[in-house]
Amino acid sequence: MNNKEVALKAAAVLLNKKAMDVVVIDIAEKSSFADYFVIASGGSERQVGTLADEVEDQFAKEGILTKSVEGKKTSGWILMDFGDVIVNIFTVEQRDRYHIEKVWSDCTFLEINENELQ
Repeated sequence: MNNKEVALKAAAVLLNKKAMDVVVIDIAEKSSFADYFVIASGGSERQVGTLADEVEDQFAKEGILTKSVEGKKTSGWILMDFGDVIVNIFTVEQRDRYHIEKVWSDCTFLEINENELQ
């Protein structure tokens, strides 16, 4: 699975678990540390934790393991490092505070076709 496929798989897992406002950003041209950011919101800290657990569980089934996970289920933001794909899961309030999409607004945002994601 290439990096783009990993990013889109993360988006699919998050969408299947009812994450909100899922975006995938191609940051390869602007970043030396990763190729893609996946950003999603959960409606509560509990959902943020559940979303992170689901991504980790589904990826483990495919042999894709996290290099590291930062943040706690009660912090409102969990960052999951899969190497060239970084998954950020926020509460709505924390996402509004950090505006990560604005920082990377000059990068390409991938279109996510929910009907094609499984």
